[in-house]
Amino acid sequence: MPDEIVISRAEPADTERFLTLVDELADYEKLDRPDAAARQRLVRDAWGESPRFEAFLAQLNGQAVGYAIVFETYSSFLALPTLYLEDLFVTPDARSKGIGTRMLQYLAAEAVRRGCGRMEWIVLDWNELARGVYRRIGAREMTEWVFCRLTGSELMRLAAESVDTASDA
Repeated sequence: MPDEIVISRAEPADTERFLTLVDELADYEKLDRPDAAARQRLVRDAWGESPRFEAFLAQLNGQAVGYAIVFETYSSFLALPTLYLEDLFVTPDARSKGIGTRMLQYLAAEAVRRGCGRMEWIVLDWNELARGVYRRIGAREMTEWVFCRLTGSELMRLAAESVDTASDA
């Protein structure tokens, strides 16, 4: 009997499995797992009064084995939304069964349904397994763009400079 793969929007009842999968992704990427406060924010931001992202689960024969987090950004040049894929994770024991590809197909259909002009994500340079999947589905690596990030003290410093500049005016 062939494996049954089901992709669906995660619901509040899926919270514990969703958080477990987030922990498994952190382990896979050799990052710290979300602490208790971060876990609370994840739940609030997924299913609270003003959700900031949407989560989707992949099930293999009734067991949750993967998840994706998406949210919309906007392209001023296309004048259309972009479906941004923040996380896509499939547990190691469920890989090579087409689950990641099925999740990407599902999310592409979601992007089309929403009228998005594109779907985007980033991938770690060492993750050749994922990069291979992305190449097979026709995704193009955007080597001409450099990913930039502000976090922690740098973000706070820049924000404080903005406030200082505004008060000088």
